[in-house]
Amino acid sequence: MMRWRIRKLSSQILLAQLAILTVATAVGFLLFATTVRTNLDQDYQARAAAIALSVAQNGSVQGCMASGAPSCQSALQDLATRTAKATGAAYVVLIDTHRVRHTHPHPDLIGQKVSEPLIARDGKVHLGTDSGATGINANARAPLYSTNGVFIGEVSVGITESSVSQEVLAQLPSYAVWFAVTFGIGTIASFGLASLMKRRTFGLELDEIARLLQEREATLHGIREGVIAVDPAGRMSVINDEATRLLHLPDGAVGRRVTDVVPHGPVHDLLTGISPVQDEIILTADHWLVMSRMPVILAGRPHGAVVTFQDRTALEGLARELDGERSFTESLRAQQHEFSNRMHAIAGLLELGHPDEALDFINEVRGTAADLDQTLRTHIGSPQIVGLLLGKAAEASERGIELVIGDTTRLGEAPFRVQALTTILGNLIDNAFDALEGRPAPRRVRVEVIEAADAIRVEVSDNGPGIPRRLTNDIFERGFTTRRRSLVRHSGLGLSLVRRAVEQANGTIEVSKGPGATFVVTIPTTTPGVRTTPVTSRVAP
Repeated sequence: MMRWRIRKLSSQILLAQLAILTVATAVGFLLFATTVRTNLDQDYQARAAAIALSVAQNGSVQGCMASGAPSCQSALQDLATRTAKATGAAYVVLIDTHRVRHTHPHPDLIGQKVSEPLIARDGKVHLGTDSGATGINANARAPLYSTNGVFIGEVSVGITESSVSQEVLAQLPSYAVWFAVTFGIGTIASFGLASLMKRRTFGLELDEIARLLQEREATLHGIREGVIAVDPAGRMSVINDEATRLLHLPDGAVGRRVTDVVPHGPVHDLLTGISPVQDEIILTADHWLVMSRMPVILAGRPHGAVVTFQDRTALEGLARELDGERSFTESLRAQQHEFSNRMHAIAGLLELGHPDEALDFINEVRGTAADLDQTLRTHIGSPQIVGLLLGKAAEASERGIELVIGDTTRLGEAPFRVQALTTILGNLIDNAFDALEGRPAPRRVRVEVIEAADAIRVEVSDNGPGIPRRLTNDIFERGFTTRRRSLVRHSGLGLSLVRRAVEQANGTIEVSKGPGATFVVTIPTTTPGVRTTPVTSRVAP
């Protein structure tokens, strides 16, 4: 049971504080007692000096010591004895210039010489401690002069140290009471501090706190999700390894302000915000991130926020491929639907007995499809791009939109960055289709892809309402759209994906100012690299 109590954090704090208080109180009391003893020594030495000066100024003493008459010896001894008794001194000794004692509490020492020289010859009173025949004394030596001012000896007065010790012992109990009161107050304060620390640590013991810290570090740095905790001052207090990898944070970012580490952009805005955010998609130069922000509120007061990052780059790549397959499937469905309509038309003409009209209709349909297929195969050698444009053509036909392939279109079998080119073409065409939704006929989308020696130029234009000049840069932000939700088939990510693909290809984007909308993307093929600064669109002159 005792062992369990000692393991408690509050008990350890209390015992440590009591040990410190005990040692501090004991040392303080000893220092105080030493100071009191020193002060009392000085007081007793001052008393001895006063006695010595009083005896040295006595006329009888001056006359007897100056004459040296034997008849004065008994008078001097009586005077010294009465003075010592009256003042509490241990001795009053008169010494002549030959260092001979004329008085002493021990009569056998009278007439004997002292071993030390006469230090009062300089005319000053000397204080100190004397270890003589009467024991250890607080001593004072005063010069003795005759009535005409001639130095004739000195007066030595001592007060025993036992008297000093008795007075010290008489005073210490009152001080000990104050020290005991102080110790008691310190003990109560230590107990209160221990209880407060116990509450602040939620009742956890030291080994539990250490274990929680280890588990927290292992969990935080082991999960495959980025975590950043931001305090109310905007400093990043917690950063795990995955967050450092996803955001390319420098070493030592913990404890630094977000504005000093993260450049301005969507990630910076998310880290510096305070409102809740759930599953917001943010595109960086290297990753597709799903980010959430949860404010931390304790006792009704904000304590910062926790931001989590999920890397969806690989998943979104698969989703893009699935979208491509779905688009191809929808194209086949559209072709099947159109084929069924045409077969119904032919069957109806035959049933009505118009074989010539049915034959003309078949030749017209065959010519239109063959012309588009032949145009694509003549101008574009890449099977991926041909398949994409055939699918988009079928979708355009179903939606009542004319898809035109420019006569100057030229693309080889293995163009540079074909995956990026597919993403750019597909999303620009989808964006053009959405822009024409709900518009009156004729509705037309024109596509042109030109591969030169140093770059690939992609141009997609439509005869829709165009893009307002003030929104030229905003259209590339994630989720931005100028269409009503009922007319939007996509999630507002198309142009954002285009910008990301162009950034990775170190290319440029130009947007026309109207009429209609024209997007011109240029992807260099001579010096491929990764762009270190975001692409900014510009309005074509």
